[in-house]
Amino acid sequence: MKYPALTRFIDEKMRMSHIYQPVMIMTLIRHNGRCSVTEIAKKILSNDRSQIEYYEKITTNMVGRILRNHGVVEKNGKEYRLLDYESFSPDQTDHIVRLCEQKLADYVARRGERVWQHRRLSKGKISGTIKYEVLKKAQFHCELCGISADIKALEVDHIIPRNQGGTDDLSNFQALCYSCNSMKRDRDSTDFRARRESYAHREQGCLFCGNLEPATLRQNELAYAIRDKYPVTPLHTLVIPKRHVPDYFDLSRPEINACNQLLDEAKREIQETDSLVSGFNIGTNIDGTAGQTIFHCHIHLIPRRAGDIQDPTGGVRNLMPGKAKY
Repeated sequence: MKYPALTRFIDEKMRMSHIYQPVMIMTLIRHNGRCSVTEIAKKILSNDRSQIEYYEKITTNMVGRILRNHGVVEKNGKEYRLLDYESFSPDQTDHIVRLCEQKLADYVARRGERVWQHRRLSKGKISGTIKYEVLKKAQFHCELCGISADIKALEVDHIIPRNQGGTDDLSNFQALCYSCNSMKRDRDSTDFRARRESYAHREQGCLFCGNLEPATLRQNELAYAIRDKYPVTPLHTLVIPKRHVPDYFDLSRPEINACNQLLDEAKREIQETDSLVSGFNIGTNIDGTAGQTIFHCHIHLIPRRAGDIQDPTGGVRNLMPGKAKY
């Protein structure tokens, strides 16, 4: 690309979701037009504030604290000082550097790739399609702190880590910013074993814990969808977690994700089946006082068509007579 075209691209056409494009171009310019992927990655790292913040926390809360406790350094505000540095001769400083280099080399040789595992998203590849779907569902915001992808880079994280038995099912992913994911890491202190075992829990005699395979419209690892046997409107669908759990508020985050995934899929399938469907009601009953009769959580997806009732104003507010209009 010639100079005029490149300047026009940067000035008029470059659309940025992060800092990467200008940093890469500047790095190539400063290396006479050619540069390795590693060098470009290093430059991006040095300009990515979210990653700098991560290592600032590491410096302050981990390595800096340990070295302070051992009397090696002291901290004054945001600055560290190596104690007694002024008393070292040039030969002594060179020797200290060589000792540290040897410690690094021995450690890397002993630990291998495990040294860097804590900064990797997972032990295996997560497909671009899954990453996009997870980020899209999160509206490109961190699902823990809420920060936008425009401010901090987002990562796709296993809710239940793989080394705790978590799977690559879409429902087990979440979008976390760099800082939240680094704090969570893959050694979360939560004991996930009981939760993992509970996903297999079925209640004897429960209608929704029985073998419903012939009636199942679609399913994923943690939930399934069926047509309601007593539909309010045609194609009325139920989305049900596989685990026996009384109501919506007892669902885990992966189960909520799994149910939402099936609600989306069922909505699309209903609209493809019946072009007259133009709206939906989504609802779940919790406790007998709210009308729950089957005490296994289930979510109603009720298709609506123009004219299916005389006056739809108020929607779910019609549960209570006289409360639809306000």
